[in-house]
Amino acid sequence: MSGSEAKHPAPAGISTSDEIEVADLFERLREELRRGAGGGDSAGAEFAANRSLAERFWPVTAERPAGGGPKGLAKRFLRKFMRWYVEPLAADQRVYNNSALKLLDVLSERADAATAARDQMQRLVRELEERLTRVERRSSGGAGVAPPATVAAQPAAASVPDYFAFESRMRGSVEAIRERQRRYVGDFRDAGPVLDIGCGRGELLMLLREKGIDARGIDADADMVAFARGEGLDVEQADLVEHLDRLDDASLGGIFMGQVVEHLPPAVLVRSLELAARRLRPGGVLVAETINPLSPIALRNYYADLTHAQPLVPETLELLARQSGFAETEVRFLNEPADRLTEPDDPVIAANVRRLNELLFAPLDYALVARTAVHA
Repeated sequence: MSGSEAKHPAPAGISTSDEIEVADLFERLREELRRGAGGGDSAGAEFAANRSLAERFWPVTAERPAGGGPKGLAKRFLRKFMRWYVEPLAADQRVYNNSALKLLDVLSERADAATAARDQMQRLVRELEERLTRVERRSSGGAGVAPPATVAAQPAAASVPDYFAFESRMRGSVEAIRERQRRYVGDFRDAGPVLDIGCGRGELLMLLREKGIDARGIDADADMVAFARGEGLDVEQADLVEHLDRLDDASLGGIFMGQVVEHLPPAVLVRSLELAARRLRPGGVLVAETINPLSPIALRNYYADLTHAQPLVPETLELLARQSGFAETEVRFLNEPADRLTEPDDPVIAANVRRLNELLFAPLDYALVARTAVHA
């Protein structure tokens, strides 16, 4: 229908002259929605913008500025004369527009729900595949006596019904952990042989093997060891303190402990760091990644794992490393959350919001990089 106009000011690119017709607006909206449908990664933002645009123009009305002079007088007269005909059509159009917007909202919600369900299904399928692989590799380990579920006094992983499945859910897929740990390959490039303590499914060992770096791993959990061996990795089931105690001094170039130190009681942690410092050659490197307890979001993940002993603030772990014989230490904060509060234009409020972001959205993890002294 024509002869009607929205009450609200038009957005950029739409004329505000008296000649605007409802049909023109409708065509503009339809074109915008058509363009937004193929927006790729920005489809959500495009939909929100188009939804906002449609919201501004759905209340069709016969009212419009008439202007002054004889022309304006004629327009006001004709408007009153035609109101009986135009207003019912405008009312019907408003009902239609309102219903169309509600339908779009329902379809958008259903699409979001379908996407979430698809992601959930993909995650469950991935977890099931890893668990089935674990069972196959565990059963193919030979006909001898089955190894204990865990050889470590702490974490008491044996008290969790299926610790492999628990870790798969809490930490993520092999591919996700590989990408997170890729950043450490450079630290061990000239540090072979490398010992990955608590190697889990062997994500870092796979990366080091690709680069030709001599590396092997140990893990207390039998399922983790079976899974890693199935990848052709040099991994054995062992308690970290007992294993380090058997090694010769200066026999390693690098040690990696990914999400391990938070599982260790204080006495075991201190002993592990002391042994690590002695087993590394001069200039050897220890990388210990752990949850950042300065992040409230990370603390949720920390307390979700029943086998954790205590969170370690960076200053504590750094001090323990220094006292254990490491000459150089560095703390790297990792994995910042994507969500942050938007800073307003007001500089005072913006400073407070910035501080709030630092408190609420601190990096989820940090890595201690410690090196032994280089002797002349």
